Amino acid sequence: MRSIFSFAIDLKVLIRYSTFKDIINNFINPTEKLSMRWCVLLFAAICVLSSCSFIGPTEIRITDAKTVTGVDEKLMPVHITNAFPGGTSKVVCWFQWKEAKVNVEVTAKWHYVTDDIHILDYPFRIPKKTGAGSVALSAPEGKSLPGGLYKVELAIGNRVLKSVNFTIE
Repeated sequence: MRSIFSFAIDLKVLIRYSTFKDIINNFINPTEKLSMRWCVLLFAAICVLSSCSFIGPTEIRITDAKTVTGVDEKLMPVHITNAFPGGTSKVVCWFQWKEAKVNVEVTAKWHYVTDDIHILDYPFRIPKKTGAGSVALSAPEGKSLPGGLYKVELAIGNRVLKSVNFTIE
C-alpha cells in the first residue's frame, strides 16, 4: 500500500510535466479520453476540496447555556442568573443541545477567572440526540465558593462549544 506522501510526490510530478496545452486539448476536444494522469489529478483535487467539509465535524450543537440556581424535574432552569450572592455553595450550568451523536463526551471546564485558576474538568456523556441537562460546581459541605469572576466552558476536547461567565459577590 502506498503512503499519502508517495501519492503527493506522484501528484507533484504529474503537475510538473503537464502543460497548459495538454489541459486545453483535453477539455476542448471531448472525443478524446482524459489521460490517466488527469484522472488522478482530478480525483486528487476532489479529495482536497471535499476534505474541507470534514474539518471539525459537529458532534453536538449546544443551542443555549445559562447559569442557574437549580433545575426542575423536567430539567428546565430555575432562577437564571449570572450574579450569585456571597455564601453561594453551588452554581449550576444548564444547557440545551441538538444534533448530538449519542454518547458523545462533553467536558464542563470550570475556571476561577479572578485569579486565573483552573478548578475542574468534569467529563460527561450526552444520552440522546436532543435534550437539556445540567452540571454543577459545588463547594465542600459547610463551605461556600469564594467571591469573584468565574467561567464554565462546555467543550469537546479543546474546542469550546459554549462559554458562560458568572460572578459570586
